Amino acid sequence: MPTAVPPSSAEPPTTASSDLLLPGVVRVDRRAAPDRRGASEVADPEPRQRAAFRPDIEGLRGIAVLSVLAFHAAVPGFTGGYVGVDIFFVISGFLITGLLVGRPLGLVDFLARRARRILPAAAVVLVATAAAGGALLDPLRGTDLARDLIAAAGQYANWRFVGRQTDYLAAEHDPSPLQHFWSLGVENQFYLLWGVLLLGLARYLHGRRRTLGISLATVAVGGVSLVLCIRWTQTSAPFAYFSTASRLWEFAAGACAALLAGLAAGRRVDRALRLLGWGGLAAVVVPIFLYDRNTPFPGTAALLPVLGAAAVLLAGPGRALTATDAGRLLATRPLRAAGRLSYAWYLWHWPVLTIAQARYGTLPWTTLLALVAASALPAWLAMRLVEQPLRYGSSPAPRRGLAVGASALVIPLIAGLTLGGGTVRALGAADTPSVAPAGAVDGPSLLAPGTRVTGLTPSLARAREDFPPGKGCEIPLNADTSPRCLFGDTNSPDRIVLLGDSHAGQWISAGIAFAEQRHWALEVLVKPGCPLATLTVRNNVLGRTFDECDRWRENTLTRLATGPKPRLVVMAGLNRYGTREERTQGWSRTLDRLAATGAPLAYLGDTPMPGKDIPTCLAASDGRSDACFFPRHTAFEADPMLDGGLAARYGVRVVDVGPLLCPGSGPDCPAVLEGVVLYRDTGHITDTLARVLAPRLDKGLLRAG
Repeated sequence: MPTAVPPSSAEPPTTASSDLLLPGVVRVDRRAAPDRRGASEVADPEPRQRAAFRPDIEGLRGIAVLSVLAFHAAVPGFTGGYVGVDIFFVISGFLITGLLVGRPLGLVDFLARRARRILPAAAVVLVATAAAGGALLDPLRGTDLARDLIAAAGQYANWRFVGRQTDYLAAEHDPSPLQHFWSLGVENQFYLLWGVLLLGLARYLHGRRRTLGISLATVAVGGVSLVLCIRWTQTSAPFAYFSTASRLWEFAAGACAALLAGLAAGRRVDRALRLLGWGGLAAVVVPIFLYDRNTPFPGTAALLPVLGAAAVLLAGPGRALTATDAGRLLATRPLRAAGRLSYAWYLWHWPVLTIAQARYGTLPWTTLLALVAASALPAWLAMRLVEQPLRYGSSPAPRRGLAVGASALVIPLIAGLTLGGGTVRALGAADTPSVAPAGAVDGPSLLAPGTRVTGLTPSLARAREDFPPGKGCEIPLNADTSPRCLFGDTNSPDRIVLLGDSHAGQWISAGIAFAEQRHWALEVLVKPGCPLATLTVRNNVLGRTFDECDRWRENTLTRLATGPKPRLVVMAGLNRYGTREERTQGWSRTLDRLAATGAPLAYLGDTPMPGKDIPTCLAASDGRSDACFFPRHTAFEADPMLDGGLAARYGVRVVDVGPLLCPGSGPDCPAVLEGVVLYRDTGHITDTLARVLAPRLDKGLLRAG
């Protein structure tokens, strides 16, 4: 589930001319702009130039946060609510640029204000999430949460989630309760970059040169970032979504609106601004209901909400709102109330949703919506008791702000380390490789006669990391050629080729075992998420058609046809791409080309698909394997190679371990068999199991022929 960004936490700009505009959270001179708000909303402790209050920005925040919350709660219709990320980033760029351009401010003072504004409220959520996670989540999820908490407290959560989401295997894990902190990382990285850039330009340039320099820098940064965003959306959607470089153009759009606002002030352009405001509001709202998870995002699709938000910001300065202004609609009390609470509400709602679903399973949208509404209470308390007192009641001195920020960083780090230490003690060390017990050569038993396993192997601490060797052989999603990846006797003229996707890669250890026995080489040609059957698929990690897969398949089949003939080509893969008819036709096209090489062909039937994270399930049930059974009817799909006659037609040797891993005829399949943990995630077997099955595969694939 993609997560959106917390609302802008930027402070308002103030200028001598009052041309730049103020956000909804700025304290207002009530004589200039009457406003009914809580008694706690008092004047800033530091003196400021008087400027007009912007209730429309507060309402724009309200629309953004409500759309994001509805999207996360899976409320029908709000399929594009994630565009709130763009709206908030635009607002931040608008406000921060106005602040930096419109008043003399040192970098230390600026960073101190940012720290006091953002970090304390975030720290409270991080500590509360650590406590809730330690109490309610299983130890494996707790371990992940501890790492995420350290990344979130260190303000680099976006880069952690770039790594996790671009990793094909890691992407199968459940969403983190702190995944939404990626956006705070992006925002704080933007603050640092923008503060250094604009304050540096302001120090060395003056007058028109200063304005021109800032304008050119904004356009240049925004232009480069937009190009990167569009390119990365096509090549790696997670990188485009989470990285700072691909998001800077959205802040720059808000910055441009702030710079243009001064030019519009005082000119007779009211009618044009009203039209611009309504057009911008429509551009903001339409994607909320028009976009969905299949929309390539951010990319060019983000232009609509970004430019819309910038238009709304530009349309409101320097004049009173009338009934014909879009800002008047945004300034309604419900939207402004949501906007005032937006930062805290966003921080609290996502941990509530994810921890509840980790504990109780998938919940209906009505329950999720109720949980989102309930999260408003701790959000309101945090805003009143933490956010506002520290922001407005503490000393404005930079040293005080930096001290508050440092404390807000250190305390969550301590909580993360404490949580991580507790999960390590509960699970044990994960760095000790498991020793695979002896496997049976044939028959209904998994293990060889007389072999017994006490406890679980691999251990729960190790199971998630029980990968096959040579992970680099499974090439990245955007690559279309496999490297020379050999095991065993790499100088031998005889070789076995293991060919397919990550469900082929899970058999590398078994292949090494029977290659080494014969002093042969094992060549691994594997691309995750890419069917060996000739059919085009969509890749959800990339967010588009998997063109690299088609190119890789073509390159690999050509490589086998033109190179030395292997002693055996072993094919394997996930049996869930396309429909049964598409798989049958795709396999026929691939087998035609492989058969033409003259090499003997073999096929490993796909392993059962649990559809849930087995190590996490076992950890949550204290290792009770009977708590993690999964339905037989969802574990298998019709396989054209096994029961469609293709293997017989092309003379392919077949080994099917499905009946061994899901024995009998009952309704469920086990997650643990004879003490061996079968799966390392939602669908891949553990490397321990692959080594246990090596003697069985050796007999079925090689000794028979």
